[in-house]
Amino acid sequence: MKRLAPLLAILLAAGCAEEAPLVVDPDSARSLPAGDVVGAVGRYGSHAWLGIRYAQPPVAELRWRAPRAAPRWEGVREALEHGKPCPQYASPFAGSEREATGVIGNEDCLSLDVWAPRLDPVAARDARLPVMVWIHGGGQSIGSASFYDGGNLAATHDVVVVAVQYRLGPLGWLRHAALRTGVDPVEASGNFGTLDLILALGWVRENIAAFGGDPGNVTIFGESAGGTNVMSLLLARRARGLFHRAILQSAGFGTEKPTFAENFRDAREPGHPNSASEVLTRLLIAEGQAADRDEARAVLRRMPLRETAQWMRTKTPEEILAAYEGNQGMLYFPAVFRDGVVLPRKAPLAAFEDGDYARVPVVLGTNRDENKLFMAFDPELARWRFGLFPEPLDAERYQAQAEAQARAWKVRGVDAPARAMHAVQGDSVYAYRWDWDEEPRLPGVYDGSFVIGAAHGLEIPFVFGHWDVGPETRSLFNFLNRGGREALSAAMMSYWAEFAYTGSPGRGRAGDLPEWKAWDGTSEAAPKYAVLDTEADGGIRMANRTWTLERVVEAVLADPRLSRVRDRCAVLAALARWEDLSAEAYAEAGDGVCKDFALDAYPWTELATRSD
Repeated sequence: MKRLAPLLAILLAAGCAEEAPLVVDPDSARSLPAGDVVGAVGRYGSHAWLGIRYAQPPVAELRWRAPRAAPRWEGVREALEHGKPCPQYASPFAGSEREATGVIGNEDCLSLDVWAPRLDPVAARDARLPVMVWIHGGGQSIGSASFYDGGNLAATHDVVVVAVQYRLGPLGWLRHAALRTGVDPVEASGNFGTLDLILALGWVRENIAAFGGDPGNVTIFGESAGGTNVMSLLLARRARGLFHRAILQSAGFGTEKPTFAENFRDAREPGHPNSASEVLTRLLIAEGQAADRDEARAVLRRMPLRETAQWMRTKTPEEILAAYEGNQGMLYFPAVFRDGVVLPRKAPLAAFEDGDYARVPVVLGTNRDENKLFMAFDPELARWRFGLFPEPLDAERYQAQAEAQARAWKVRGVDAPARAMHAVQGDSVYAYRWDWDEEPRLPGVYDGSFVIGAAHGLEIPFVFGHWDVGPETRSLFNFLNRGGREALSAAMMSYWAEFAYTGSPGRGRAGDLPEWKAWDGTSEAAPKYAVLDTEADGGIRMANRTWTLERVVEAVLADPRLSRVRDRCAVLAALARWEDLSAEAYAEAGDGVCKDFALDAYPWTELATRSD
């Protein structure tokens, strides 16, 4: 993984390079209900206030409890440094130092950053600007607000931008009977990260006016896991009224049943391989209280639930994270639970179809080549030339799989929820597909536009208008693609800001962009989504091609690039591994065409991966 760190940091993190220390600006002094605070002038000319605590530290007895609002502080607080990241494994995805290893961060991490146009305190009180609350991604287990700089968006379009930190990994989402003993149903949900975000939105409602923001006009927006969290806030009744618009960038729409998050993997109703029960057995074994899994289960059965909870709270973040199998930075673990209190028991799509959600104007979007970011590091699909450049082993299969997986992501992230929401709330649903793919090319060596293309996470710098994402970014965002990407970024910032102002991206803030129309469900030929691309590749335009999972599978089975059954089944297996396709649907596809290619035996090592 170390040799991949530079490119991974660019492509997935899209975060900020190290900044010079900020200096207090007297005009940034603000008197909030939370306390008096002073910030600085940020790199883009906006005011910036960093690392403001919105909740009490969730440590000791407050670990795995609903967040408590931070008490009002005394004196004037200088908000000049980002808050510590929440506990997570060091990785380029998390923006940690390259030399860092193991677990980084601190449980005292519930803070937020604010950027706003430069106004004096009196002018700020009367400004009432739209507020845009950013929720970072990272698989619910890595990342931090310090990756992002909202200053350019704030200064360019007169909005207030807030970036929020929330508990990650099993400190943010954990279901176990011991944690439900003697607590109210909200706290028993296990959705601690979700509750952090709801509390942060409450803080915004109470305090944002002092920064020039309008608490009655709040847009939540996030990418990947951050988009999933935006989805969860749409569903959470406790969040209703705390926001008024929502943007979901490459969101996942998966939530977990509480039993899957809690039960042993071999229970009558099986749990996740990294369920709370499985993790507790590993903790007992690691500290010598049990010799093996069976003995650890016996120890748990004998231990009173209150005692179990107390013991769990004595474990360090390092010990807890080490008990999760299969991690490489991001954890493989269950998160965002359909508990019936914080979130509905029904699946998200069913809730949207039933109208059981906050019916606010919404934008849903994906990137044209979402999975190419991950495919480039899959040894079944690509090799690395000179240890520097990924090269597909079979270009036709690579592109066919990328298209299938991106279409499946579009089904769950855009097409299915947009259809459901449009049926409920009408013409306040907007969608996009992001197509920028002008990465540098080295003839005969590397074609970034093909291998990476419009991959997952790459749209984030375009939304923030912030290109300084580390020393390697010159190999991604360079002078050759500067004109096109900056023009596209300016358009996207304008659309995002106009949506925050009015609930419709329209023609952007200046009214000079192509019209981004609402999702039109009257016919298949009616416009559905905006394609966001540079003029060199067709420009910004409306399109109507939508997908269902059935159509995606049919396209794979009929794809002439996949002439071998093995290749068709490998692409279908990729859809199943990403949980777009069920094991049953995989087995039944094409009347059982993959019967000789068992899903649980992939990558079918007896059929060696091509190396030439």
